[in-house]
Order: sequence, then C-alpha cells, then structure tokens
Amino acid sequence: MAATRAIAVASNATTASATCLLFKKPFPSKQSTLCFKNLKPAASLVSKRLFTCRAIYNPEVQIKEEGQPETLDYRVFFVENSGKKVSPWHDIPLHLGDGVFNCIVEIPKESSAKMEIATDEPFTPIKQDTKKGKLRYYPYNINWNYGLLPQTWEDPKLANAEIEGAFGDNDPVDVVEIGESRRKIGQILKVKPLAALAMIDEGELDWKIVAISLDDPKASLVNDIDDVEKHFPGTLTAIRDWFRDYKIPDGKPANKFGLGNKAANKDYALKVITETNESWAKLVKRSVRGGDLSLV
Repeated sequence: MAATRAIAVASNATTASATCLLFKKPFPSKQSTLCFKNLKPAASLVSKRLFTCRAIYNPEVQIKEEGQPETLDYRVFFVENSGKKVSPWHDIPLHLGDGVFNCIVEIPKESSAKMEIATDEPFTPIKQDTKKGKLRYYPYNINWNYGLLPQTWEDPKLANAEIEGAFGDNDPVDVVEIGESRRKIGQILKVKPLAALAMIDEGELDWKIVAISLDDPKASLVNDIDDVEKHFPGTLTAIRDWFRDYKIPDGKPANKFGLGNKAANKDYALKVITETNESWAKLVKRSVRGGDLSLV
C-alpha cells in the first residue's frame, strides 16, 4: 500500500474567504521603464484586472504525500483542514494585492528531480515528470527554487507576436525564486516579480518569471530588474544560461530566448502575469478548449 503523509504547508500567504467564485481585483498601476529599447508595456496594462478564485485557500492548507518520493506513483496533494483535496493550480489565489503573488514551489533549489504540477490529473497534484515511463531528472542541480504561479496558463493556441509568434506551452507560468533559503515541495510563498525571461523550448513559449519571496532578507532591497543586478549580480545571466543549456547533455539543442535574449523588467513581468491569468480565466470558464487538462 502506498504511504500517505500529511504535512502542514509552510506558507507566508494570506487568508481568503470561502466562496469559490471568479471575481476581479485591481491590478497594481505602477509603471516603470523597460530595460531594453523598443519594448513597452501595453497601454491597457493599468486598466486590466486579475481574475482569481476566492475559495479554498487558507494558511492551514496541508500537503498530503501519497507514495514514496522518486517513484512513479508519488504525488503531493493539497488538502483543506477537512481533508478535502483542492487544486494548487486552480484553487489557490494568484493575486494577493500590492504587486504580490502566490507561488507554489515544485522543485527546491539544489535538487535535480524534475517535479511539476500534473495538469491532466484530478486536483493537479505535484508529481515527478516522466519520459518513456522513466522518472526525469535535470543533468545537474537547479540553483534556485522553481515553481509556478497559480491561476495562470500559457495558451497553446495563442501566438505571441512579441516573441517570434511562439505559442504557449500549455502549462502554468513558471517562477524562479532567487532567495537564499531552500524551500520545500508544495510550499506556498508570497513573492514579488522582478523580471521575466521569454524562453522558447522546441518552438513553445515558456515564460520564466524571476521573483523573490517576501520573507527573504534581501526582499526589501530588490523591486525591479536593476536591483537584481545590483544585489544578486550575475543571477539573471545565470538563470538564462541554465535554462538555455540544461538539455544539451541529453543531446538536444539549446533552448532559445526572445526579447533580444535579455530579461525584461518588472512591468513586463506583470504584463505576462496579467495576460496568462486572463487565459486561465477563459480556460476555467470553458471559453477555450483545454483538451486533457484537469479543471478540478
């Protein structure tokens, strides 16, 4: 019989009410200049609103591990105090206000097991990715905490004219959290976005939002891309190079990046979050087809 463990999630997020309805919250309106020429946030950015789900999430949500780590049947479920399973992708709110967002950790820093949300399984638990029936690992450890922004979706039928017309990768938006602490699988962090990298993986757009957890000692020092360069020198280049090259040891070509092979600033990252949150809202309202994706 598969082992089952329930573990309280170490979270730094706020409470939410208990009705599961889509509603709109104001998007932060601060603007700043992009770090490269000829790219500006959409003029409508300030007027756009984020969709979220008000149910289900509170700081006492637990993770329930089923199976043994590094096996094919290992799953990390999210459960309410009542024991009811919830989806970390659909039921945990994205937006916390004041430019702060929830982030769910899938892969702790300095580890190599390729963990990810199972977007095609009920309640979208975290599992280890597989290929041809075998567990997948990165060829070397990832140097940052890696996770996702809930309630976002990169629409595979939506071409991005700014990123070589690439279509979304059919997943939630990825987050690279650059703080000093090694986090745990399933941990929910309050993060503020700082930059964005437009990775193109086998023709698909796979955004990487660079962010920092609010409880990190340097969080108050970094608010935009220039601060990252000042207080975490070389980090943006290291992140880009890591994701560019990690497939090469397996004999695959390097990944590419749009936007001139450079990171975009915070405003651009917020634009990405807004647009992918809107795509997710259309998905869960069934305004667009989700194929095999679980909406539970």
